[in-house]
Amino acid sequence: MKGNEFHYFAGGNTSKGFYSLFESALNKLDKLYILKGGPGNGKSTLMKKIAGSMVAAGFDTEYLHCSSDADSLDGIVIPSLKIGIVDGTAPHVIEPKIPGAVEEYVNLSAAWDTKQLAENKDVIQQLSAEKQQAYTTAYENYNKALAIHDEWEAIFISNTDYDQLDELAEDLQKQFFGDLTLNKDSAIFHRFLGAATPIGAVDFVPNLTEGVRKRYFLKGRPGTGKSTLLKRLAKTAKAKGFDVEIYHCGFDPNSLDMLIFRELGIAIFDSTAPHEYFPTREGDEIIDLYNLAITSGTDEKYESELQEIQEAYKSSMEEATVYLAKAKNAHEKLENIYVNATDFKIVDQITTQLEEAIQNKAEVFNRL
Repeated sequence: MKGNEFHYFAGGNTSKGFYSLFESALNKLDKLYILKGGPGNGKSTLMKKIAGSMVAAGFDTEYLHCSSDADSLDGIVIPSLKIGIVDGTAPHVIEPKIPGAVEEYVNLSAAWDTKQLAENKDVIQQLSAEKQQAYTTAYENYNKALAIHDEWEAIFISNTDYDQLDELAEDLQKQFFGDLTLNKDSAIFHRFLGAATPIGAVDFVPNLTEGVRKRYFLKGRPGTGKSTLLKRLAKTAKAKGFDVEIYHCGFDPNSLDMLIFRELGIAIFDSTAPHEYFPTREGDEIIDLYNLAITSGTDEKYESELQEIQEAYKSSMEEATVYLAKAKNAHEKLENIYVNATDFKIVDQITTQLEEAIQNKAEVFNRL
């Protein structure tokens, strides 16, 4: 039987710059291989190959996608083996906690033709600078968009019936947990629901909720209490010993977009743009916070202000995406330089050695 694949982001291009949740994804591992090397050295390909072989061998595997190119991987985790592999290059530089005993560096730069790279030194420096400047401008636009989003939220916050939201939170706490309390510490995992990428927003909600029995779709405008509700539910789950997958907003990491309680078979998530979904199967349920707790007619009363805010917000978000695309373009040019200076036979040898080491641990695990 094949293992399950779980896809998410552990790092994001946000209104606060590049924001990392890698520590949460990796801190429960007994073995972490940290890949070192330049762009185009085959790090993502290596991880995809090993992840595929582990899934085929029946092991559930987590795929940590790259927010600057969602088709690429920043890492993989095999939870049952407590093994992970991660791209250890900037911006997701991983600091070893127990070097050698837990973390082990894998040096793909051994495959470089350093003479050829030296000949391209000036071009590499120029492209690296262009890439960094593009990210800086993208983050500035996301930060501008966040300020606009705050104005958007303020309109609805001032028209919210918080007694209704409190009642909803209490009802959901009873529905989810009842009088149950587990005799263990809660395991908390922080991840990103989606990410701002060079092609726009990308998320993995269908994959992450595929095996979940009951899904709650939160609907409502900005500022209608979706994130606050999720934070309250996460706090209750932790106090009661339930494991929680906490998925942060890829735009504002201080906000939450989704919780999954796999022990209960429950997922509850912000189902508004850019990750808007609707019920498609039995057990799906919509919770509309606008109709529940917002003063009737608020949309109509503030129609002109809301339209102006939405247009300004959309403009800043689109401008940020343009600069993420420029950063990706510079990165791809860098990749071409490194690809041409890399002996991929050596990379293949490193991949085989790493794969064999993990398979040996898998065989030991299966014998237990």
